[in-house]
Amino acid sequence: MKLYPLFADLSQRAVLVLGGGAVAERKVAALLAAQALVTVNAPALSPRLRRWADQGLIAYRPQAFQPDWLDAVWLLVAATSDQAMNREVAAAAMRRRIFANVVDDAALSSFHVPAVVDRSPLTIAISSGGAAPMLARLLRERLETALDESLGALATLAAKLRKRIRLRFPEMAGRRGFYEHLFAGPVATLLRQGRPNAAWAAAEQALASMPIAGSGSVVLVGAGPGDPGLLTLRALRALNEADVVLHDRLVSAGVLELARRDAQRIEVGKQAGHHHTTQDGIHALLLAHARAGKRVVRLKGGDSFVFGRGGEELECLRRHGIAYEVVPGITAAVACAAYAGVPLTHREHAQSVRFVTAHCRSSLDTLDWAALAQERQTLAVYMGVAELGTLQARLIAHGRAATTPFALIENGTRAEQRVVTGTLAKLADGALEHAVCSPALLILGEVAALASSLAWFGEPPLTATVESASAPLACRPSNDAVKAPRTLLAAIHQA
Repeated sequence: MKLYPLFADLSQRAVLVLGGGAVAERKVAALLAAQALVTVNAPALSPRLRRWADQGLIAYRPQAFQPDWLDAVWLLVAATSDQAMNREVAAAAMRRRIFANVVDDAALSSFHVPAVVDRSPLTIAISSGGAAPMLARLLRERLETALDESLGALATLAAKLRKRIRLRFPEMAGRRGFYEHLFAGPVATLLRQGRPNAAWAAAEQALASMPIAGSGSVVLVGAGPGDPGLLTLRALRALNEADVVLHDRLVSAGVLELARRDAQRIEVGKQAGHHHTTQDGIHALLLAHARAGKRVVRLKGGDSFVFGRGGEELECLRRHGIAYEVVPGITAAVACAAYAGVPLTHREHAQSVRFVTAHCRSSLDTLDWAALAQERQTLAVYMGVAELGTLQARLIAHGRAATTPFALIENGTRAEQRVVTGTLAKLADGALEHAVCSPALLILGEVAALASSLAWFGEPPLTATVESASAPLACRPSNDAVKAPRTLLAAIHQA
């Protein structure tokens, strides 16, 4: 169940709470703090609820529940131990399109009460959708210790200055720069020190002296091969600050979700034979958005400087005087090999690693095949799915043993990761046998044999059983083909 996060204004709005015990008491306390008009329906009340009723803080109805009571309320909270009653009131609320929370019963609830970190007016709510409330509470405890109490005062100060900030900085880029200075600079420090007057003076000074126009810049960010958990802290910060994100086709949805919600996302991915945006077009977009004062993140799969053309993009920015920085990412060879349980180097098997790109026939023609065919080294081949047959044939022709192990890692580090293992003689047809498609990374060398024994992530490795010559590999285009790999393999050989 995917919940829509929502903060409700219940001030002077009627809420009905069923139940008069300790659980109902906690719910009523939170509702009163939100200035709701609370009515409690129960045969008896706890001492505290009774006191609140006597003081006129809540209304009390001891009689049996009447569905038409819901006609006058905004929310319903059922905190009783009577399951039949809970089902009845939840159904009555549903008929009237009123949100209802049945305590400890996610299935009957149409809204859930989160664990809350209160730094008023800043409020942080944590919900597991009723699946694991204790986990939500654990996270709340951690946040309570991590978030300073002065955040509430900082939010209040920002609210008081909001209209003046908008007048001073009419453009979003300049406004965002000021807020970042406000929240991370001396104003925040002074509030943590308990010096509100000095903090206000520092905010006034910044408001008067900071330049109005923000300057554009570009950050090249390596997104890694897919798992969002592999992003660096600096990459996450850059995504949170971005106005525009120019991203490759293979950047995972999970990584893109970490960008600012209002950031403009532009896919500029390139795929062999299907260039969505040319490299010159990417350069033009980088320049246009940076010149408009935007903070641009150029988000690349893996690392920007490993077959990512990051150097070309920096050269373009440098020529045109655009400020830039680089946030390294975990390159696919390192991450995918690790998630497949394959050490790239090993004292007994490989003393060196070569990173190779094989995305087209012309790039293969430039490689030193005699050097690549040497033993006791690991080859990490990027973008080579379409050329596995050629790769296999040339390595064997230049002396690499046909028995050399390989591990072909598809969608490495992602939930759908698959690993196919075998020997070089079975590489091309083994990939066809198991319908391997890009993105896939090839690890070739004695270390690849360890994938079978050291695998830890995803499903166990698959084994290539078909020994091939050097037929070129064509990724299967349809689900029907995926269901019948042997049929496709035979068709390719017949052709």
